Amino acid sequence: MAKPRYSRLPYRKPSSSSYTIIFALFIAFTFLILILLVFGILSIPTTSSRQNLPKPNDLTSIAHNTVDRIDEEEGKGERWVEIVSWEPRAFVYHNFLTKEECEYLIDIAKPHMHKSTVVDSETGKSKDSRVRTSSGTFLDRGRDKIVRNIEKRIADFTFIPVEHGEGLQVLHYEVGQKYEPHYDYFLDDFNTQNGGQRIATILMYLTDVEEGGETVFPAAKGNFSSVPWYNDLSDCGKKGLSIKPKRGDALLFWSMKPDATLDASSLHGGCPVIKGNKWSSTKWIRVSEYKT
Repeated sequence: MAKPRYSRLPYRKPSSSSYTIIFALFIAFTFLILILLVFGILSIPTTSSRQNLPKPNDLTSIAHNTVDRIDEEEGKGERWVEIVSWEPRAFVYHNFLTKEECEYLIDIAKPHMHKSTVVDSETGKSKDSRVRTSSGTFLDRGRDKIVRNIEKRIADFTFIPVEHGEGLQVLHYEVGQKYEPHYDYFLDDFNTQNGGQRIATILMYLTDVEEGGETVFPAAKGNFSSVPWYNDLSDCGKKGLSIKPKRGDALLFWSMKPDATLDASSLHGGCPVIKGNKWSSTKWIRVSEYKT
């Protein structure tokens, strides 16, 4: 029987020129790394640098820098997003609205304001309550160009389509008026038939408030007294993680966790206004399309 024959390529020893090229590339790469290190473009992580990283729920890591408005007349300022909490997930979009947009929402809402209500957890219907003492009104989704622009901006900020949002609600709090801590998600079946559960809330501040009126998260995780603005808070605001109202800013927080479970740390309330007036606008966002 004839033995099978295999074709073999002859072994060639690498030439000295190949070694020279490899060595030259290694030297060039090493030189490039050294240049990046010298100019600070590249850094080597160390044990001390890892220790300096902010820990979860350590609120001392929040910068909360004050950004001056570029044009006080136009109310336009630098737009930037700030992380304020991971439990609940909460973010502030500074200068989200212009002065004109804030004033416009107040002007179109004023003629239609009425006593604010709360949702009855048993029937799913609205009812009066001393828990909420503000006045408010709803604006139809997409009612005009300015509202549509704001709603499009909210969709871009949250990465959730406009169609998932309820109509804007404009609220007015006078001195002494408040909203006791509550959840924005529902515990009844009636209110989730259209659009499903509320997944997120964006609260836009239409005016500054001289004193009080903070949005407080009493169940948030963190060392509340370490935030840079703690001493400026009212007694109510010091009972949790609080955001002071600033005209044009927008607070986004999530009522559901990434695993789609309800987030109990999203418990929040509106502290009583002590001095001044508080105007705000709320957009509730659903898991699915909300049909108006």
